[in-house]
Amino acid sequence: MQKKIVFIVTVFCCSIFSFGQELQSPDSFLGYKLGSHFSRHHQVVDYFKYVSQQLPGQVKLEHYGDTYERRPLYVAYISSEENLRNLETIRQNNLKNAGVLDGSATSNELAIVWLSYNVHGNEASSTEAAMKTLFTLLTEKQEWLKSTVVIIDPCINPDGRDRYVNWYNETSSTPYDTDQQASEHLEPWPGGRPNHYLFDLNRDWAWATQIESQSRLKIYNKWLPHIHVDFHEQGINNPYYFAPAAEPFHEIITDWQKDFQTQIGKNHAKYFDSNGWLYFTRERFDLLYPSYGDTYPTFMGAIGMTYEQAGHGRGGLGIMNDEGTELTLKDRIAHHTTTGLSTVEVASKNAAKLNSEFKKFFENSDVDYQSYVLSGEPDKIESLKQLLDQHGISYYNGSKTKVNGYLYNKGDKGSMDITSSDLVISTNQPKGKMVQVLFEPNVNLSDSLTYDITAWSAPFAFGLDALASTKLVPAKAGAATSTPTPKIDTKATAYMAKWNHITDAKFLVDLMKQKIKVRFTEKPITTSVPEQTFDRGSLIITRGDNQSVEDFDSKVMASAKKFNKNPIAVMSGFSKSGPDFGSPDVKLVNTPKVALLSGESTSPYGYGELWHFFEQQLQFPVTSLNTKYFKMYDLKKYNVLIVPDGNYAKILDNGTLKNLQSWIQKGGKLIVIDGALKSFAGKKGFSLKAHEVKDSISIDKKLISYADREREGIKKLITGAVFKTKVDDTHPLAFGYSDTYYTLKLGNDSYELLEDGYNVVHIGENPKSVSGFTGTDALETLENSLIFGEERIGEGSIVYMTDNVMFRSFWENGKLFLVNAVFFVNNNLFTI
Repeated sequence: MQKKIVFIVTVFCCSIFSFGQELQSPDSFLGYKLGSHFSRHHQVVDYFKYVSQQLPGQVKLEHYGDTYERRPLYVAYISSEENLRNLETIRQNNLKNAGVLDGSATSNELAIVWLSYNVHGNEASSTEAAMKTLFTLLTEKQEWLKSTVVIIDPCINPDGRDRYVNWYNETSSTPYDTDQQASEHLEPWPGGRPNHYLFDLNRDWAWATQIESQSRLKIYNKWLPHIHVDFHEQGINNPYYFAPAAEPFHEIITDWQKDFQTQIGKNHAKYFDSNGWLYFTRERFDLLYPSYGDTYPTFMGAIGMTYEQAGHGRGGLGIMNDEGTELTLKDRIAHHTTTGLSTVEVASKNAAKLNSEFKKFFENSDVDYQSYVLSGEPDKIESLKQLLDQHGISYYNGSKTKVNGYLYNKGDKGSMDITSSDLVISTNQPKGKMVQVLFEPNVNLSDSLTYDITAWSAPFAFGLDALASTKLVPAKAGAATSTPTPKIDTKATAYMAKWNHITDAKFLVDLMKQKIKVRFTEKPITTSVPEQTFDRGSLIITRGDNQSVEDFDSKVMASAKKFNKNPIAVMSGFSKSGPDFGSPDVKLVNTPKVALLSGESTSPYGYGELWHFFEQQLQFPVTSLNTKYFKMYDLKKYNVLIVPDGNYAKILDNGTLKNLQSWIQKGGKLIVIDGALKSFAGKKGFSLKAHEVKDSISIDKKLISYADREREGIKKLITGAVFKTKVDDTHPLAFGYSDTYYTLKLGNDSYELLEDGYNVVHIGENPKSVSGFTGTDALETLENSLIFGEERIGEGSIVYMTDNVMFRSFWENGKLFLVNAVFFVNNNLFTI
């Protein structure tokens, strides 16, 4: 009997092994060889589903979300049968090892490797490589799977990928054309790189503004892998890049993380050298800005790495590079497959060490600050808490005390009186290093040559007062945020609500969509019954304006509850001080018809940020106008036109500018953002002028060596730095703000203060960044420069926004400026 059981088990195991050997390759399953076509997203999903169905003991597929265009997001878990049976235990052991879960791990012998593909849609070779990597692991590298759990996300950005793939498949020649000038190598606007809302998902890890990022973070933080690889593509003339990364490294990155990157890189090099493939390391791609697919995992304890293959959107199925070498999709797939497999190989041989060093990372005794204290408007605190929740970072309420430390708004040591409404975030928690990265006042730069912005501190981004303490600040667990229950009073003359946060704007929009009329005050009001003071911009919803609205009180309160607002019932329009409700200084919010430029000449990101803001955040309708037909449009249909960041030299010629002026004079409102200001600076009829740069080049500068020229050039740059500005908070553009605002400057564009207009926000004398790198030459041009301003032209206005408050949608404290520009600035009855 015993022999019979052994025989049955043996036959069963052999049959499973044979079954695995007979697993269809991607070529067989798809019906074409990988590299001969681009696979559509659904085909990739079908292959992963097929493999998980054929080998359920070794592959588990998990649907973790959907994109804006309703494409599914999946991850696959690949390992040995024994490991897959114990997958949940493995996951919990890893989180216990990091201290995220309570208890002691029962085993620390498995390496968790997460491979993420195609975050940029037109860097499409990596998703093809994901299929080949999956197949190879299961058919040739079973031994590695005994000591690893490999998590594969075959396509982070399906919407962008299919935008690129569908365009290429319908555009390319047969056979494909390798000529760089062929149409199949020149994508149309906006390209396949970004997602549906044209966001760069590789810069959204920390801010999680997009649905793909939000969905991914939920599952990523349930695992916290030991290694995370983000597969990319770069220019056609750059061969292949892999770790180790370039300087600067963020200071929290451990020596072990740096060293193990090098170990992995050397293993890759062994395979690339044997095949005669070129590569480079330690250049361009640093580990500083926290919102990348290599840095975010690194700051969460992983060995985070970017792999860059030549190709991207220009690569197609094959292209001739500048060296006269044909780069094919087959080559690109082979390279990405090799580095993916090599990563798993190194992990499998170092599983125990990866676990022990991973555990050490979460010991946070060496961080600079022990606690961060945040104080400010409840809505701003709540917005920050929502971000922290997405990352699994703990926070507490303050205890009434006085704390010494570094004051952000002072830029120096000082003290703060803490109350129970303040937020305390300690680095004495497993994810304490990520807390330091997100909240540190100023990033320590070992090298000022960086790949991205150098300032992002959360207190500035969320508009909160903050203190960083080298000691643990007393705190206590806070009660869950409760939604206030607004009180209906049918005898009230009006309901009044404050105005200082984007949720106040959502409340306004929701009321307007229900045809409820809303007013706002341009001057502070102290009501008589009850006696309460409301600042400029406060909303006034009068019963008299809304006599035709059925269930007026109920509708107002239902909307208030939806956005956690608590309007105050006011019994009389006769104010104790300030304007009465019928005053000319209390204006009706006229519902604007807003148009937004899109298409060629606009920055896809600049347009996408605005599109996402209005559609997903504010939920206010806008009409997108394609620049291709701009001269044909009847602008009289719109009373607000927003011009996103972009280069409009071909669109906004003298004739078009003259037509725009005529439209503004009749009551139109033009809002111009970031790079778009260049098309108006110095032009006839507009008072905007660029700051003149005094260019006196010394002999020494003329003789700077070739090797030092790049480093000398950064003196003219601002690489994403924060500046303290002065605000005219009496102007409608600044309603909801104090007399100080911290702006994120993304470049060195600078404009003079308006001679004929309102300089609402500006940088004064002796400018100095409070966070981030600014070149000395660039700093000189910022003195007395315009940040946000309004110029009146006839009945209308043009609003200049030098700095892009919607940049990557994470600078939360800037968004109200745009809302003010749309709804409050020059809010007369439109005459167009």
